[in-house]
Order: sequence, then C-alpha cells, then structure tokens
Amino acid sequence: MKNFIVIIGSLIVALAFNLFLVPYEILSSGLSGIAILLGILTPINIGLLNFLLNIPLLIWGFYKLGRTIIINTIICVTALSSFLYIIPVVPVADNILLSSIFGGVFGGAGIGLILKYSGTSGGLDIVAIIVSRVSNVSVGMLLTGMNGLIVLISGAVFDWNMALYTMLSIYLTGKVIDTIHTNHIKLTMQIVTTKGDIIRKDLIESIYRGITVMEGYGGYTEERKQILMMVVTRYETIQIKKIVRKYDEQAFINVYKTVEVDGQFAKN
Repeated sequence: MKNFIVIIGSLIVALAFNLFLVPYEILSSGLSGIAILLGILTPINIGLLNFLLNIPLLIWGFYKLGRTIIINTIICVTALSSFLYIIPVVPVADNILLSSIFGGVFGGAGIGLILKYSGTSGGLDIVAIIVSRVSNVSVGMLLTGMNGLIVLISGAVFDWNMALYTMLSIYLTGKVIDTIHTNHIKLTMQIVTTKGDIIRKDLIESIYRGITVMEGYGGYTEERKQILMMVVTRYETIQIKKIVRKYDEQAFINVYKTVEVDGQFAKN
C-alpha cells in the first residue's frame, strides 16, 4: 500500500514538472531542478538525468536513513524518472504565473505525500531529512533554503524573471510539503516491555536517537519490565513500532507530543 502511494506521489510530481514547470523553463527544487536545467540545455531526457543524478545520494541515504526509507526512495526515483520520460511536455496553462503557482503546489503535494509514507523523492530530500533529524528545522524550510542555489542558477542561465518564477514555485512547494508532511514534529515514545535489552540494541542500530532505559514492574502482575524512552520524529514511530512488535507483541507503547526539546536530540 505504501509503495503504491509513493508511486502516486511520483506521478503527481512528474505531472507538475511536465505540464506546468518544464514548458516554461521554470526549475523545480533539488536535483530534479538540476535535471530540468540540463534537460533544457542538452538533448538528454530529464527522466534519465534525474535517475543518474540521484544514484550517489541514494547510496549515502542507505547508510544514514535506513533500508526502509531508501527502498521506498528507489521506488520513487525509478517511478518519477519513468513518468518524466513517458509524460509529454505539454503546457496546461498559457500563463507562466499560473504555471509557477500550480506547478509548485502540485509538486509539493506529490513530495509531501511521498515523505508522509516513509519515502523521499531523492535528491535534496535525502539531505533535508538527514539534517532535520539533527535539528529542529522542518523539511520544507530546509528544502526552501537549499534551493536558493537553484534560483541563482536559473537567473544566471535564463533571466531573473525566470529566477523569480522559480523562487515562487519552490516556495510554494516547501509550504505544501510542510502542510502534508508533519513528521518534523517531535514525539516522546515510552515502551514498556520484558524484552528491553534486545529491543534497545535493535533500536540503537536502526534509529539515530538516544534511549533512556528505566527499570520497573507491572502493578498488577508484579512482573519485572524495562521502560525505554525516546524522543523521535513522527515518521520514525512506524519503524520503532515494527521493531518493538518483532520482539514483544505484548509491549505497551505510549506516544505523546513533545512541546520543546532542550539538549542533545540526535545520537552522534
């Protein structure tokens, strides 16, 4: 189901590119924007360029983000590159401002959907998620900041009117991503289990977060238990629950919103 949603999100992003942005030479965010630029300047297909540019970051992301996210990202990059190759570049609107706005909104909706279901669209999304893990800055804001370089390239290669349209599109993409993808919100997870040691070891290997372990016992059963406490981002809760259930189906998991984090949030 998640893979299907990731593919749908990739289709939405591809439609935003080939129906709104590419026809007017408006660049998108991240490596996709670089792929669009190279596709405009060279005869090489944008889909193929997008795939080739993402290979180094996919390798890096595998070691930093884990297998689940990168598998979904590979699916997304492959699907997005294929859709960009297949979908014809035909403008839907005859107005460049409307194309900038709707291209940015649809692109942000597609990327936000992909991020929400434990994937990325590749490129700077991977960098943004890794940086977001060790900071309190949202993914959308990180992408908007990093994509300032794309705006400068657009102005240098084309003209500054095109750069401003690109800036508008990228800004809207970032805002829509943050509307859909709320995973930068911090949560505290308390896991009460009799399998604390093995769960702790797996979490340390899989999740880049610190863990506080406390001893306790069941008030009714008087059974000895371990209480694992972690501050995580929302998208990490799914992976953590899977790890816990793998070892202890009876574990009690309490998740609640964290208003503020003061201190070291990420594991070095």
